[in-house]
Amino acid sequence: MAATLADLEARVVAAEHLAQRAYDRGAVENVFSRYMHLHNHFEDEQIKSLWVKRGTDGVHAQYTNNGVYTDYDSIMAYHTGRPKPKGKLILHYTTTPSIEVAEDGKTARGFWVMAGVESGTTLPEHVGKMPEFLYEPGTMNVEGGRRVWAHWVWCQYAVDFLRQDGEWKVWHFRCLEVARAPYSENWITFAGKNQVAFDKDLAYFGDDGRPVFMPTPDEKASKKADIFGLNRARRLDIQLPAPYKTFQDVEEY
Repeated sequence: MAATLADLEARVVAAEHLAQRAYDRGAVENVFSRYMHLHNHFEDEQIKSLWVKRGTDGVHAQYTNNGVYTDYDSIMAYHTGRPKPKGKLILHYTTTPSIEVAEDGKTARGFWVMAGVESGTTLPEHVGKMPEFLYEPGTMNVEGGRRVWAHWVWCQYAVDFLRQDGEWKVWHFRCLEVARAPYSENWITFAGKNQVAFDKDLAYFGDDGRPVFMPTPDEKASKKADIFGLNRARRLDIQLPAPYKTFQDVEEY
């Protein structure tokens, strides 16, 4: 009888543990969904609260192949003062989440695919600061001679989360661009040009379409996005999350 009771208790504990991990998985997905919704609406100031606290060991972010930001202020700077230009549309639609919560319940990992659009207009005096091929043909200019830029874009996001004060927070963030193309061109013929544009390290197009570039990174990037190209086969940039016990068992994103 005692053995049977002990076995039942063990099953209850195991079931509770699985239920908690399932709940945590949903909570992690909700945090990143909130992050992207805020980003799509240029509400980056609200994104700051989704990150771990200042002073948390190992925090970092990578937005391009040019480097990694490991200083907390550098990361927060990316979300500071982002303008909300009229006529600008950013819609990053994330899908196919792959999420694993550690058995110890202290960390979690997630991998998402993003398909989206990025678009806006640029005043003529700002056009020469980025390659001409990023813009639609001059015949498609809009009021005031503004140049139109409208892109399809595809990325992957790899994110580590840390539980702090009972809530899941972004700890390590990597954005890995896969491909992009102007609306008037396809991603195959644009592939070579995209590599040139990607190396410019553009952060975003700000007010009046003025290009704003990424600040100097704190470290070189050891993990880089495999930008689509005609002469190489696709590969998985970073391994998908797999079940793990503690964060010491995995390589950070």
